[in-house]
Amino acid sequence: MKAAILRELKRPLTIEEVVQPKPAAHEVLIEVQACGVCHSDLHVANGDWPQIVPITKTPLILGHEIAGRIVEKGASVNDLEVGDRVGVPWVHWTCGECEFCREGNENLCAKQQITGVTVDGGYAEFVKAPSSHALKIPDGLTCVEAAPLFCAGVTVYRALQRAKIQPGQRLAVFGVGGLGHLAVQIGRNMGAIVTAVDISEEKLAHARSAGASVTLNTATTNVVKELRRAGGVHAALVTSAAKAAYDTACPCVRPGGILLVVGLPSESICFPPILLAALELHIQASSVGTRQDLRELLAMAAAGKVHCQVATRPLAQVNEVLEQLRHGNVSGRVVLVPR
Repeated sequence: MKAAILRELKRPLTIEEVVQPKPAAHEVLIEVQACGVCHSDLHVANGDWPQIVPITKTPLILGHEIAGRIVEKGASVNDLEVGDRVGVPWVHWTCGECEFCREGNENLCAKQQITGVTVDGGYAEFVKAPSSHALKIPDGLTCVEAAPLFCAGVTVYRALQRAKIQPGQRLAVFGVGGLGHLAVQIGRNMGAIVTAVDISEEKLAHARSAGASVTLNTATTNVVKELRRAGGVHAALVTSAAKAAYDTACPCVRPGGILLVVGLPSESICFPPILLAALELHIQASSVGTRQDLRELLAMAAAGKVHCQVATRPLAQVNEVLEQLRHGNVSGRVVLVPR
């Protein structure tokens, strides 16, 4: 099969013919029909997170927003059938036994395997996955529409769910790219009054069409002044990977509000302790999501409440896509297709 291979950090991927994987008894073999390209793939390929997300397999096939069709299943698989359409997320497998799994936080499982990091991912024609963690895609979604939900979508969904966003509350989304445009829609469906913040007029226009009540361009507007004039926001969700987005978002939060950490700058971020203490601000991070989070989000998308802006590109163009992503030239999500 054809696959895009990471052989060396900070180097382009190579398109190669490799051996097609063979599913074990508890696994399914999936013909990949779509695989989203995530900013995390850039971090993995650059080796930016060696302490937190160590690469334990080389050469490695990246890709963790996978959607496709089961073409073979292991002897112990009873809950899925050949022909089923399924998706594979960042969380490839969890133990189900540790305290995090028992508490309902399997995304924090200390023994977890990570798709496209510790095991091969979906930048390929085929991928194998445990049947327990391959989730069925509802009939109302195509594989291309569904793929980005398995990371971009579920990450912002979990962040907003855990923040307990209430109808009528003010939510600001900083960065309206692949994650942010989904956050606008999910926040709107939760009943929030959504403000979208970005430096791109094109992305802000898309945010308005996605349901944002207000859009602010940080290049031309004093965002902190505008949002504080309106009383501050109950929640600020940062999906941008720019440190400047956090510097702007933090002072926009109202007293007792929450700053949601989703975007991952390569450098550390910090906030004035006096600001945190004086306003009793909360900071809460979110790490992708659980299978239950995914089921809820997929149902929402199948009902037409969430639509991902998607452009497709052939697998052979993966390096061009990664380069565009590196320079912030991607609107919505790019999904790789086999050919």
